[in-house]
Amino acid sequence: MPYVLALDQGTTSSRAIIFDLEGRPLGLAQQEFAQHFPEPGWVEHDPMEIWHTQLQVARKAIARAGVEPGEIQALGITNQRETTLIWERTTGKPVHRAIVWQDRRTARACERLKEEGHEALFRQKTGLVLDPYFSGTKVSWLLENLPGLKERAIKGELCFGTVDSWLIYNLTGGQVHATDASNASRTLLMNLQTLSWDEELLRILGVPKALLPEIRPSAGLFGRTLPELLGAAIPITGVAGDQQAALFGQACFSPGMAKNTYGTGCFLLMNTGKAPVASKNGLLTTLAWQLEGEAPEYALEGSVFVAGAAVQWLRDGLGIIQSSSEVEALARRVESTEGVYFVPAFVGLGAPYWDAYARGTIIGLTRGSTAAHLARAALEAIAYQSREVLEAMEADAGLQLSELRVDGGASANELLMQFQADLLAAPKVIETTVLGAAYLAAVGAGLLSKAEISRRWAAGGRFTPQMPEAQRERLYRGWKRAVERARGWAEA
Repeated sequence: MPYVLALDQGTTSSRAIIFDLEGRPLGLAQQEFAQHFPEPGWVEHDPMEIWHTQLQVARKAIARAGVEPGEIQALGITNQRETTLIWERTTGKPVHRAIVWQDRRTARACERLKEEGHEALFRQKTGLVLDPYFSGTKVSWLLENLPGLKERAIKGELCFGTVDSWLIYNLTGGQVHATDASNASRTLLMNLQTLSWDEELLRILGVPKALLPEIRPSAGLFGRTLPELLGAAIPITGVAGDQQAALFGQACFSPGMAKNTYGTGCFLLMNTGKAPVASKNGLLTTLAWQLEGEAPEYALEGSVFVAGAAVQWLRDGLGIIQSSSEVEALARRVESTEGVYFVPAFVGLGAPYWDAYARGTIIGLTRGSTAAHLARAALEAIAYQSREVLEAMEADAGLQLSELRVDGGASANELLMQFQADLLAAPKVIETTVLGAAYLAAVGAGLLSKAEISRRWAAGGRFTPQMPEAQRERLYRGWKRAVERARGWAEA
């Protein structure tokens, strides 16, 4: 029987899962890695730690599944997007730590680009806004701040890549420097219509084309792993950014279908079909995926920078829980937050505000406020932010979603899922497991079709709204007031 290995390289951990073609997980391994915060608003990862943890969990997943490496006929990669790496082309040695998507060090550079009148051009060509979130200004920062780096980049001595490119390079022993179209669409460097690197945008940002990976379809052959790494030369046949992979794994193949992923951040995507839809409400227009030999498909996206990361802060910053899994039990100790709102704008606010200078804010505290109130407020903040994005999405698409498919670690939190259903007043919120990387790889290897994936999709649970409308809208108005207090705290 053929098997698929999916590598899920996330913001806080590396994970690997072996699937059969029915989408059943047979072996799983996961390992966290270090987060580095060298200055306020800066977030970095060690590229070698990313690679080593990903390789280790892949080997463990294969062993735990009890399959022979030669039986694995496809390997899929899904990854944290926008995180920026540069390494030496011949040695594979990183020149700097990876600058993570959450990092805000280029906020002032983005402001300068706006002041110079470039925002409309970037919006029109890439579907993105000028924000530190994306890779382009991160690459510029590295080229400008590391001595001699730009000259080496021009000579072709260096490789830039998002995490997918870094993994592909290492898995193939440096033979392949490539990315897929979905990851490329998150760089501020790719033209969304032509699916190629845009010379004008490269010139504005000062990024040499020799630095960039080849852009390929999301499903198709990228290369083969070195046999000594995983026990066989496994074809890499599916690659996509984590949120696009989640959309694919949720079988959102028709325009108007949407999913929300609750992870470190929170990302809501809606399939818009074969044509990109320009947003008028602070959302991003992005590439969903491209299958080999087919036209690309597009999506609208709303990005919440801090979702599960707020729970991690309760654990690591405040120490009020020992593990993230404890937050639901703590939050259930109280019936409501009793007026406490927590806006977790640790690295600014994403959609629909795009305010790089907002900062985390807790309001409504009284002498009776407890750790339980704060835990509940942290969970509710995830749902509030998701509603803001969904409202913008409905306005752009001109329709009201009747169903939201959800996934990600926090989707296992029933308190959060029920509050999300209540807040959206959606007929149902559905929880399932993301299989996108595996499915893309299976499609790329010719093992499955989109129609077969749609038939395999199944809900893991359903949540229907129970909160009265008056209560729902009163709570949401309170959230809006809290957001206004969080905005503009950091100096430009």
